[in-house]
Amino acid sequence: METAVPKLVAFDLDYTLWPFWVDTHVNPPFRMNKNSQVVDSANRVISLYPDVLNILRDLKRDGFQLAAVSRTGEKQGANQLLSLFEMEQYFSYKQIYPGSKVTHFQRIRDSSGIKYQHMIFFDDEQRNITDVSQLGVTCILVPNGMTQKILEDGMRRFAQDQKSRG
Repeated sequence: METAVPKLVAFDLDYTLWPFWVDTHVNPPFRMNKNSQVVDSANRVISLYPDVLNILRDLKRDGFQLAAVSRTGEKQGANQLLSLFEMEQYFSYKQIYPGSKVTHFQRIRDSSGIKYQHMIFFDDEQRNITDVSQLGVTCILVPNGMTQKILEDGMRRFAQDQKSRG
């Protein structure tokens, strides 16, 4: 029997893909410096968690649809970072604005046609995990940034959830 895999993989941004809150810990606007590093307006170098670009690239290559989901009020800065880090190419869906992540996922479901039980979501905040899991999305807490191991553990958990659903 084949192992079940999600049709859509969703990621929070702050403290999930990058190690800061875009609306409080860094200063937009962002730009690329002469060393091809992303910096904020105070010239502080900004980076992603080390595994993030490989994770996104591999998931997209393997045919998964990806979503960026964030409650930040700094929409422009978050989108600017996705562009500067060349991550926009990976995301079929973006829900980046303040408010409930339940609304974010309702909009993703409505625009993608993908049912909640075919989605997996990675986030660093327990309140979002609690809210979104009630929809039927498999939710994985990311305590210290997204890693390949968290992705693999999450995919196993997704398969187990599918099995228990029958």
